[in-house]
Amino acid sequence: MLKDAEAFPGFAVDDVPRAKEFYGTTLGLEVADAPLGVEGADVPAGLELRLGPGTRVTVYPKPDHTPATFTILNFMVDDIERAVDELTARGVRFEHYDSPKTDAKGIHRTPEVHPVAWFRDPAGNILSIIQE
Repeated sequence: MLKDAEAFPGFAVDDVPRAKEFYGTTLGLEVADAPLGVEGADVPAGLELRLGPGTRVTVYPKPDHTPATFTILNFMVDDIERAVDELTARGVRFEHYDSPKTDAKGIHRTPEVHPVAWFRDPAGNILSIIQE
């Protein structure tokens, strides 16, 4: 039944306008307002992130939002050093961890996994960039 159904991911934020600014301006993604209910319903609007060819992610408001303690969205990049530098210049702050150990820029590097760096959106959700 569901194997042929269209599916899409989504996650919550506590402030849709702030999320729109972060995802659209800070991260430079294509962001569109997205109605979450049927026309005429008293349902707040969210956002749609348009990523790559045909990938859509719904961002919806949740006033009592509690950020997940895990990564909710990963972005693949060709050059993690350049991506970290560019995002840092745009005001993104990368997380620093002892486990897994990150370097001064917030990049985790070991031979066993692709280099990865984590950061948070304004709602506290954890995102990452991963070097392919």
